[in-house]
Amino acid sequence: MNLPADRYTRIDALRGLAVFGILLVNIWSFVWGFEPMRYGILQPDATLADMLSIAFVAFFAEQKFYPIFAFLFGASFVLITQSIKRSTGKWSDAKRLYRRRLRWLLGCGVLHGTLIWFGDVLTLYSIAGFWVLAGLAGARLRAIVASLRNWAIVFVILVVSGFLLNVLLLNAGSMASQAAAAVESVQMANFIYTQGSLFGIAWQRLNDYAAVTTQSIFILPHVAVLFLLGVLSVRRRWLTQPWRHRTFWRRTQWIGLAIGIPFNLLWATLKLTEVIDPLDPSMLDYALYSLLAVGGSCLAAAYVATFMLAGDGIMQPLQRWLAPVGRMALTHYLTQSLVCAVLLQGFGFGLGATLSPSGLIALAFAIMLLQTVWSRWWFAHHEQGPLEILSRRMINRN
Repeated sequence: MNLPADRYTRIDALRGLAVFGILLVNIWSFVWGFEPMRYGILQPDATLADMLSIAFVAFFAEQKFYPIFAFLFGASFVLITQSIKRSTGKWSDAKRLYRRRLRWLLGCGVLHGTLIWFGDVLTLYSIAGFWVLAGLAGARLRAIVASLRNWAIVFVILVVSGFLLNVLLLNAGSMASQAAAAVESVQMANFIYTQGSLFGIAWQRLNDYAAVTTQSIFILPHVAVLFLLGVLSVRRRWLTQPWRHRTFWRRTQWIGLAIGIPFNLLWATLKLTEVIDPLDPSMLDYALYSLLAVGGSCLAAAYVATFMLAGDGIMQPLQRWLAPVGRMALTHYLTQSLVCAVLLQGFGFGLGATLSPSGLIALAFAIMLLQTVWSRWWFAHHEQGPLEILSRRMINRN
């Protein structure tokens, strides 16, 4: 049986893995800009390693680690508010301080999205946190389940509606015109981000941030469901006492793998086909995109279940390296953006103009390695990450 410290270390390690998985997906947008073509356009001289890099990210990472991060955000809400309640004795203090935390994260998100990288997720998480989580501190379990049920219904309606609209309304002509517009848009964004001036990049980033933030309303139900699943996982002790819920985690693992593996293999194949010939889209691509939140989350659930089921012989070395990363997730998330912007974009070193897909993935793994080493060194001298220390001071100030 694990001790309490061990179980939270495992959660920290899972968060650290999610931070690195998110980098694998996000790094492309520093070069190619906002959707719809995340991986850009593959050049005629692309190597097998380039193709495998795109397929690897599409299968292993895309829409898998952002759900884990959101799930853990909801789980952390319970752990944080329970800790405040134990220290102050009042749920009202827990709610007040958690709302202050969300305001701090919103400020960080706006600065991050406008000044460094348009794809910021903190903006959405803080807004969703106010809407979904802030009032649930100390709530009864049935209130949480009811909220989860309501948000799940909204999420299913949006997924089914999007799927039907894509299948019923699109035709060969409209798909071809959308593909041509997407190619033109992604080529322009690539030129601006990798070769543009500081002002040109800033203007493009502001436009993309506005588009991302506006469109995030459509994924808010998905985020809400993930938040509430995280809340439920702590209240039911699935996450904090996984050794007592091995049957639950085995079922989650097998269902997630059974749905997630075939879906994401097909998705990775379609993404590779898209970057090779972006002007020849298929109806299947649009249909699967409508279901990506479901297919990606299934594999994400399998990742979490595998983490919860793993024995100490495997987890102890992983926790030694990944838990420090997870304990300073905010610092690493924002640092990744700053490093990628400086290295890849035109106002900095402009490496995005020349790096191949395999080169981008190699850079992502190099950043991960450096952050892993830095985390272990930092926690040998400090109790919290640098931005986590600042966050605590800002949140707890009188």
